[in-house]
Amino acid sequence: MARLQGRTAIVTGGARGLGRHYTEALAREGATVAILDIGDCNGASSAINDAQGRDACLEFPTDVSDEVSVKATIASILDRTGRIDILVNNAAAYSTLPPVSFADIDVAVWDKVMAVNLRGPFLMVKHAAPAMIVRKYGKIINISSGTAYKGMPLMLHYVTSKGGILAFTRALSRELGAYNICVNTLAPGLIKTEGSHANSARIAAVRDGVVKSRALQREGHAVDLLGALIFLSSDDSNFITGQTIVVDGGSVNT
Repeated sequence: MARLQGRTAIVTGGARGLGRHYTEALAREGATVAILDIGDCNGASSAINDAQGRDACLEFPTDVSDEVSVKATIASILDRTGRIDILVNNAAAYSTLPPVSFADIDVAVWDKVMAVNLRGPFLMVKHAAPAMIVRKYGKIINISSGTAYKGMPLMLHYVTSKGGILAFTRALSRELGAYNICVNTLAPGLIKTEGSHANSARIAAVRDGVVKSRALQREGHAVDLLGALIFLSSDDSNFITGQTIVVDGGSVNT
């Protein structure tokens, strides 16, 4: 039996990039997955539904930085499924951010990064966790980054936001533990993904050095993250909370 059979999961930013891989993995394990994305979700949900041979995915265009949008989406999910078991806070501003010196970061850009990367997870938890509290069960997986441990020049806004996720997880786990809700962080290292973005040239320039810093000296791929994601989403991790799993081949040794 699939480990997540009968569960309802939410993946923010779940229509593309690593979020799409998270969505597919949860669906393969039997979950019904609500895809939240600021862009079009229909292509992702249709493809996954066809692959699974069932209505595995629901799509909800959502701006996670906007409370009205989040609140309406959570209400719609509960109307459709009646429950929320798993929340993956994946949506983040990153791919469109060009490398820039701290002194040249525009305040509006800084605020936008914090709105998506920190306010977004907060709003999702604020409106989704009550459904978990009622049932005294839930798995919240916040997505951080290995850069929160190692630092990364010219991306101060992004790295700061991902460092905030580590503290967010620790504090939230203390509040929700009484309700049997586990709150953990998945922190990917540099992962080779499809598509281009503003940081492509920079990533290409640092890739060899990152690989050499790893105990397992190879590139990371999306599939490398999925075992940890499913572990944190399933009953296998029922006594683990407030923790961060760094999946980077041993570049960060925590």
